[in-house]
Amino acid sequence: MNELRADDAKATFRRVKKHFSPALSVAGKFSGQGAVEASSDGCRMTLSDGRSVLDFGSYAVALLGHRNPAVVDAVRAQLDVLPTSTRTVQNPAAPLAAEKLTEYLGGTLNRVYFGCGGADAVEVALKLARLATGRTTVVAVEGAFHGKTLGALSLTHNDRFRTGLEPLLRDVVHVSPDDPAAVARVIAERDVAAVFFEPVQAENGVRILDEAVLARWCQDAREHGAFIVSDEIQVGLRRCGARSPSLEAGLPVDAVLLGKPLGGGVVPVSAAVGNDRLFAPLLADPMLHTATFSGHPLGTGVIPTALAAIEEHTGNGERIAAALSAGLAEIEDRHADVVAGTRGRGLLWGIDFTTAEISGNVLAALAGSGLVISPCISRPTTLRLLPPIIASDEDVKEALSLLSGAIAQATGG
Repeated sequence: MNELRADDAKATFRRVKKHFSPALSVAGKFSGQGAVEASSDGCRMTLSDGRSVLDFGSYAVALLGHRNPAVVDAVRAQLDVLPTSTRTVQNPAAPLAAEKLTEYLGGTLNRVYFGCGGADAVEVALKLARLATGRTTVVAVEGAFHGKTLGALSLTHNDRFRTGLEPLLRDVVHVSPDDPAAVARVIAERDVAAVFFEPVQAENGVRILDEAVLARWCQDAREHGAFIVSDEIQVGLRRCGARSPSLEAGLPVDAVLLGKPLGGGVVPVSAAVGNDRLFAPLLADPMLHTATFSGHPLGTGVIPTALAAIEEHTGNGERIAAALSAGLAEIEDRHADVVAGTRGRGLLWGIDFTTAEISGNVLAALAGSGLVISPCISRPTTLRLLPPIIASDEDVKEALSLLSGAIAQATGG
């Protein structure tokens, strides 16, 4: 289905309403102004009514843009030889991807579990930490978002998604991101299995955690024999500049969790990359945690190409990150009455508005402007910009212009 007519869009919304949710149908119709996604290429999405929109959103998936040629070629090549696996005879794509991924991260973490979505990686790390230590208490961070499956949701700090489902996993303690002694206090009272954190809380308004605080947490956890897990599903793989923000900062983490752009923006794949100590239960019994599509050749076969493509564009990413930072500072000055601040790292930026109503109105104005950005699930006053690493200077200028125009339209300024 390469081309969609207006009638096809209407049929899509009817199907969404009938088979998924009426609310999703309304939201999708509003976001696309009555149109649906028809095709995509590079930094742009073409809608069913012919409009072209610039994608600086996609919840961090489209780091390499849409239909990256090298990634698409890798998918086609894998389709031609081994698109699926018997799960009995070993497929070569997954171990090759694991080798490339561990090398990419510096080689200190040498064990890999592949999943399909980010929550898969969180679940296996959580399970392994409890199995390896024989402990149940896990420390997570206030404002955290680790996913919505039951284990991951236990770590997620958002009542909207937890209400009606509790009790979730017991013995999860959420601590303040500003408190260096928080982990030590929990350890003084409980046997802690692991500490989970995001170096940058993307869903919580792009909150950058203090590296000194994280270093203290890691030290206290390590002295106690607890595992340290860095969830970089949204912020790793050069989204925030580094291959791994935690490893680049020298934090002694036992695992890094990756996803989103790991499949090159084409296939869904995630990974928990850890050390022997964390993965000891799986080394002893590989059947302790399995899934039919874990290590699927079509997903893992793309990973080496995706990593190479990301590295190829690292210099461009640094340049457009600087341009985006400067441009957002100008927008903050220009709209100081409604913009409370901007902050970010690399290719992940948040823009705070004084109220959630204004943020919503700006998002509504953007719906018809030709720019897609992402809201923050846990902080409704903040909108996120996640440009592809392949974006041009002209793309950044266009995005900033459209954003400023939408703010003016939404606020009468």
